[in-house]
Amino acid sequence: MNHFKLPAVLIGLVPASMAIAAEPAAVHIGIEQTQEAIPSSTYALPVLPTVEVLGNVGLGLSQASTSGSRTGIATRDLPASLDYVDEQTWQERGDSRMADIIGRTVGMTPLSPTSYSSLNFSARGFTGTNSVGIAEDGVKLGVASSTTPYPSDSWGYERVEVLRGPASILYGSGTVGATANVVRKQPTRELMREVMVGAGSYDTGRLGLGMSGPLGETLSYRMDVYGHTSSGEHAMSQSHGSKFMSTLRWQPSGVLRAELLVDSSDQKPARYFGTPTLNGRIVKSLLGRNFNTQDSAISIKDQRVRARVEYQLNDQLTVRNELYHFKADRYWRNIEAYSYRPATQQIKLADYLELSHDLDQTGNRLEAVVNAGTHKLVLGWEVSKAKFRFARNDYAGSDTIGVNDPRWSHWPNTSPLLPNFRTEATTHDFYVEDAWSLSERWLLLGGIRQGVTDMSRYPVSGVGAFDTRLHGTAWRLGSTYALNAHTNLYGQFTQGHDPVGNILTLNTTNKHYKLTTARQVEVGLKQQSANGHSEWTVAAYRIEKNDIVTTDQQTKLQTQGGKQYSQGLELTAALRLTPHWRIDGNLALVDAQYDELIKSGQDLSGKTPSNVARQTANLWVHYNTVNAMGYWQASLGARAVSTRFADDANTSRSPGYTVWDAALSWNPSARTTYRLTVRNLTDKLYTYSAVSSAVSNSGAGQAYPGEGRRFDVTAEFAF
Repeated sequence: MNHFKLPAVLIGLVPASMAIAAEPAAVHIGIEQTQEAIPSSTYALPVLPTVEVLGNVGLGLSQASTSGSRTGIATRDLPASLDYVDEQTWQERGDSRMADIIGRTVGMTPLSPTSYSSLNFSARGFTGTNSVGIAEDGVKLGVASSTTPYPSDSWGYERVEVLRGPASILYGSGTVGATANVVRKQPTRELMREVMVGAGSYDTGRLGLGMSGPLGETLSYRMDVYGHTSSGEHAMSQSHGSKFMSTLRWQPSGVLRAELLVDSSDQKPARYFGTPTLNGRIVKSLLGRNFNTQDSAISIKDQRVRARVEYQLNDQLTVRNELYHFKADRYWRNIEAYSYRPATQQIKLADYLELSHDLDQTGNRLEAVVNAGTHKLVLGWEVSKAKFRFARNDYAGSDTIGVNDPRWSHWPNTSPLLPNFRTEATTHDFYVEDAWSLSERWLLLGGIRQGVTDMSRYPVSGVGAFDTRLHGTAWRLGSTYALNAHTNLYGQFTQGHDPVGNILTLNTTNKHYKLTTARQVEVGLKQQSANGHSEWTVAAYRIEKNDIVTTDQQTKLQTQGGKQYSQGLELTAALRLTPHWRIDGNLALVDAQYDELIKSGQDLSGKTPSNVARQTANLWVHYNTVNAMGYWQASLGARAVSTRFADDANTSRSPGYTVWDAALSWNPSARTTYRLTVRNLTDKLYTYSAVSSAVSNSGAGQAYPGEGRRFDVTAEFAF
């Protein structure tokens, strides 16, 4: 049963001075947002028109492609697939979690539970944080042991851009499937304030505060504060967190700009690791139970400091530099593996994990942008050094309990958490990219990136220490041809690379492995209607990945030599049918298989990788109207995911699902919005992601169920 009430902590947060005046709303319907000039810099502030009521701007084909190319060409001219989702779009859908926003883009299937908010996806047949990267303002975020929980929510960000396919030319290793780049809100010279108050099912509460404006003649700033709390849908799944984001900009002239960014985040996610399954299906009688300990814990803290400067020497040359430092402290103490034994009505518990991660990453990116006639050339050098410290409680216990036994009350092991090892990884990347306008209709985009990583591992015991070096070469050659003023045809060849495991946690078993390589061929079409009322794209691709870990059939030892391919078709569209009706949606068809792979003594050639859906689709229908009370919009959305395998051997399936969502918004004035969102309208029971349990008997496994029906209300104010 769902519960809905306003948490006491939020009551009275909206001051009386923010009461809405009873005035007629001045509304314009069907306004299209355009960008007259593409920014010449990655950090340039977008030029946006003034509108009184916002409407969906489509797929952003006219926007600068800062996430798809360092040259800043328009998305329509980029010979690659890129999704563009702005704040207005995710607000009207009622999305606030970054995993939901990214997961609604074409072909991106979230794999982590909604309660945990980790950014873990499947894209174009490849899964996990070693193949699908996350970046903020173009800087790829450090990953330790397949965990990327930042940024977990959308407050303080203006848009998300998802580049699909190998993106190592821009972001380095670990980006063969796709890369999502989250772009922050920028300082402004105009004083702006934003307030968001939200409440919902399971005692959920959210509060967001944002402010930007000038500080004298040359300084401006942006600050965002956000907090959330929830009792959770399952037992012992309470969560809460907060963050602070700030940017100070100094711009003494039109050719010089410097910025300092300071952020911090503190999250306590739900201590919930799913529910047992049988033959890939959730056991309904166990749903809602939490087999973790009552004193389990998860803590995720992030601190980030960045300084960047850009100087335009003349019309032909611009130099920019970004220095950054990231720090992440993470702690887990949980029982994470559960296996159902129906014959005895028991649950086997395993993976008693108590561990901590301490990650520091410092880096610098120096870049020169050269405008030379028909060429826009970007040359860069990026260096980063990551230090990772790992501690764990070496407890290999397991136990079996009856399905009706009371849950564990205390962590069973009193041994101390001890340092285990530390690693250091220094990476140097050199890259060059050129956007060459061969004619008014024909653009050629090419680039190459060479990366070298020196990694060292230092076990506390001193046994098993080693050094290793990883090389990676990425390149891209693509071309876009304008068939007419509104239609672009493109094609590209790209090469990227992924690690066989997380670089910071390499051990003596995989220290000799090299980076896997993947090559992609892609063709596509991007089109805008002459009246600006519709945009659509279509892309077809094939990716071949080599050197994945397999087993040598003669020596029975693990080695590199496995192969995987994926091929598919992706379609996205945004259509304004009438001044009142809009539709946007996407469809992805994927065929992914292992060409050569021996795993655990099984030949998996021809098998589909686990948690890869052959079909995914998203659809939203919006209706708006105006009356004496103001502007109203009703939205209905659906997300469909086909059947997936829970294991690489394809012995267990997770059923497909379609989940419906709805949102209703009301603008009584131009700067005030009230919104009601209903998630999972039909209260569908479905599997978010599934695995075959390492502690299971045949047919048993474990899954993260999707969230049930949930209600949320928000009030958004700008002044």
